[in-house]
Amino acid sequence: MTAITRRRFLRGSLHTLGAAAVAAEMRAARAAQERSSLGAAGVAAARYSSETQISGTDLLPSDPGAVTLLQGAGCNVVAARGPEGSLLVDGGLAAHSSALLHAAAAATGSSRVATLIDTHWHPSQTGSNESVGRAGGVIISHEVTRLYLERAALSTCYEGSYGPLPRIAWPTKTTRDRDSIEFAGQRVDYVYLPAAHTNGDLYVHFPEWNLIVAGGPVSAEGWPILDIRNGGWVGGLVQAHETLAALAKPETRIVPASGRLLTGALVARQRDMYRQLFKQLFVYLNKGYGPSDVIAARPLAAYEAQYGDPAHFLDGAYRSLFLAYVPD
Repeated sequence: MTAITRRRFLRGSLHTLGAAAVAAEMRAARAAQERSSLGAAGVAAARYSSETQISGTDLLPSDPGAVTLLQGAGCNVVAARGPEGSLLVDGGLAAHSSALLHAAAAATGSSRVATLIDTHWHPSQTGSNESVGRAGGVIISHEVTRLYLERAALSTCYEGSYGPLPRIAWPTKTTRDRDSIEFAGQRVDYVYLPAAHTNGDLYVHFPEWNLIVAGGPVSAEGWPILDIRNGGWVGGLVQAHETLAALAKPETRIVPASGRLLTGALVARQRDMYRQLFKQLFVYLNKGYGPSDVIAARPLAAYEAQYGDPAHFLDGAYRSLFLAYVPD
């Protein structure tokens, strides 16, 4: 499939539109979405009870405690046991960090987090950065994630602003493309997924465990959220699924930002679904549709029973063609 970029897409399609009318409708839809955003994580953390219930699931039953899925802290967190401390992929909301770190210590047998990898910069992923940083742990992220954590940021995924985090919570090791570390005797790869959920997404691959932590771009239980204010767009979502489907075996376990695990086979089916949607959005674009027209056309009707109402996702996906930009 030819690489999809927003510049190429817009250059080939915008001239066919009644652009002024579509742009006006998109501005109105954008304002409405910002008033009713999904996550509310930026300002809602204080409303959470301190009595957080964290559940744990062994992902390697043959070696209990080697790698555990922890749920209940605001996002899915993967905790791996190591000789010099544990490795966490994502850290939940700050309000749940203490409970999460206690659960990770119980699961891995180590009270020290040696390494924390942020799959992206949202508050539900980076709430343990400060605790881990103060304890001397290494924090790894994409370079874009570090830049976001250094300032206040708005998002379509939560109300209000998030950040800046204190310097001790900033990632200490970053990548712009891909890198790897050695942990507990195995290689752990972390690789950029450009402009998928945000513009700073990483997936984390544990080859020996046949496990991928994919974060925000994938979902088994609903439609993913595109942070269109911060680089996420539908073409990046398609490319993320192509990358993950090419890497994964059918039985590979893939951990999303929230909810139940996916398999490589399911990600491959979703790749095909999003490819088809992207092509259909070209058709709508060339017809001069606005977001409400796309929602009314129900291009994802065949998947609504499985994943729920796609109206919010379609609105964001269609507007992302106009509102986001990534250079060729």
